Amino acid sequence: MSDFYQTGVVATFHRLGRADIEKIEAELTWYSQGRPIALVLPSLYSELEGDALKGIVRELREVKYIDEIVVTLGPATEEEFKYAKKFFSELPQKTSIIWNTGPRISEIYKTIGRSELPVGESGKGRSAWMAYGYVLSQQKFHAIALHDCDILTYNRDMLARLCYPVASPNLDYDFCKGFYSRVTDRLHGRMTRLLVTPLIRSLQKILGYLPILAFFDSFRYPLAGEFSMDVDLVRINKIPGDWGLEVGVLAEVYRNSSLRRVCQVDIAENYEHKHQALSPEDATKGLHKMCVDICKSMFRTLASEGIVFSEGFFKTLVATYVRTAQDMLKRYEDDAAINGIVFDRHEESLAVDTFTNGIKKAAEIITEDPLGVPLIASWDRVISAIPEILPNIREAVEDDNKAKTVRRKR
Repeated sequence: MSDFYQTGVVATFHRLGRADIEKIEAELTWYSQGRPIALVLPSLYSELEGDALKGIVRELREVKYIDEIVVTLGPATEEEFKYAKKFFSELPQKTSIIWNTGPRISEIYKTIGRSELPVGESGKGRSAWMAYGYVLSQQKFHAIALHDCDILTYNRDMLARLCYPVASPNLDYDFCKGFYSRVTDRLHGRMTRLLVTPLIRSLQKILGYLPILAFFDSFRYPLAGEFSMDVDLVRINKIPGDWGLEVGVLAEVYRNSSLRRVCQVDIAENYEHKHQALSPEDATKGLHKMCVDICKSMFRTLASEGIVFSEGFFKTLVATYVRTAQDMLKRYEDDAAINGIVFDRHEESLAVDTFTNGIKKAAEIITEDPLGVPLIASWDRVISAIPEILPNIREAVEDDNKAKTVRRKR
């Protein structure tokens, strides 16, 4: 029996049987004539050499309703940027590559910085943010969709389901978050299973009912990198530049949109991408660093809602989290047992211990500096300070993409 249960404060759209992908894509093609969609792909150069991105490009070649694909490239040399243009040139859609470390875009970042507006550190958050600026500069898009470039199980059904709630004028949502199962011969998604969900529920135990915590807890996979969003929301949202990106995006959506215009959709029967190392001994790497960044983003979001933190509060939170995470770990162990899949109790317990240390580290940082590094400025703020910025971004991206492509040297 398919799961059709609605829970939480946002609408949940399930995968009820086999989807008619041709029908959904035909509707999206019709809707996109009046409500154009841009697809943003944050990509590292290393991902161009992997199997996942090659499969994504093959699937995207069959998609008719995307008006433009915007690849926002992480740190790359000039030769790597030119190879990226060659790599994506087989796509039939208009495709633009943003060379974030190139001289033209670097000057854009400097121009914004000279107006004392935060642009964050180099990373996925800043790369995605610059792509949003380029999309806004064209003044024709209704919505953007974004997904990662390391999805091994990617198919075009995933993108269609992600776009549909925002693109369809009959549904007309402002924001749609993807969710999915992450199971192979074992359970994956440790950051969501063993950190985010038990942390949110621990905060609810201590603080009682808070609308924003109820909002966070409504999402099946709050750390999913896949979403679609109305461009008006893109214009006004601020976002973190670190691993707190997904939590920060949800916090901004909560502030800037009505709950009735937010949804989540089941986009894949199973989802497989690269797995980060736990790095239990080093809080600057892997899932350990991710944990610290996510917790900082969560705590600062709650501080902005009027929650006052103290040393005693954080001690209580750590104790409550450990108990809650251990209880949930037992549930996952039993779930794995009844499905006959592997469950490494030691590794799962080590993850809880690592995340406990990450919470403590984040608490220390928040106690010393409650504000921390400011969020990347919203585009409406940047436009207000520098009225010519969007045309400048568009010109810089177009000039970069006009240069001739070269084959990568072996």
